[in-house]
Amino acid sequence: MIRRNRTTGELAYYRCYSPRPVPLSTLVKVAGSRWTVEETFQSSKGLAGLDEHQVRRWDSWHRWVTLALLAHAFLAVTAALERRDHVPTDDGTSPGGLIPLTCNEIQRLFTALVVRPVHDTAHRLRWSTWRRRHQARARHSHYRRQTTLQP
Repeated sequence: MIRRNRTTGELAYYRCYSPRPVPLSTLVKVAGSRWTVEETFQSSKGLAGLDEHQVRRWDSWHRWVTLALLAHAFLAVTAALERRDHVPTDDGTSPGGLIPLTCNEIQRLFTALVVRPVHDTAHRLRWSTWRRRHQARARHSHYRRQTTLQP
């Protein structure tokens, strides 16, 4: 299979194997899920500190990876519950003009409000709301521009 980036024209090749013949749609689905797995792993490295351990012994590495993946699972499940309860409008935002909470935003809020609580909690929540509203506007503008550029 070959995938081409529409903007740069760069080609990405995939070698696919199946013990029996499968439809092209199945191969495309499997190739697409590869990116989901890689993005999730990169997210785990950044959000949960998966890449911040210095390996000295197997058991310490195993504990560290288990805790990091548990932290990432917490963030992912919380974000999924937020998206499930999020009732989007036509442009993908909520009635308040906010995007749903992302894993990054949940991690920021958890760190600011639980791990290192500050006296100005209201400011942190206002800042989170502003950032989510700004991201919703940016997403809307990006999609609108993409639709005008496509032939």
